[in-house]
Amino acid sequence: MLAPHTHGEMVAAILKPFVSEKATWIVKHHGVFQQHYMDHMSEADKNARDIYKDNPFYEVCVNFCENYDQNSFDPDFEYLPVEFFEPMVRKVFSRTPKFN
Repeated sequence: MLAPHTHGEMVAAILKPFVSEKATWIVKHHGVFQQHYMDHMSEADKNARDIYKDNPFYEVCVNFCENYDQNSFDPDFEYLPVEFFEPMVRKVFSRTPKFN
């Protein structure tokens, strides 16, 4: 609700001091990679992600969207309750932040 069109950028900025450059990049760019699966729902370019083909994190972002993000749009997908992830989130945010 805070940033429906830029949530990846917003969350990446929050996570950046606590996670790897790879994780930050995936979070920041997953929206354009997710368009690959959403072309039937919008007029967005299905292959827009191709502009990042030469990026070292391209394939891991493809994998993330294909195996995790894409599934979140399936109403029949079995998922764990948010409480399951709370200890993991607390562990990440308890790290000493790295500011560049």
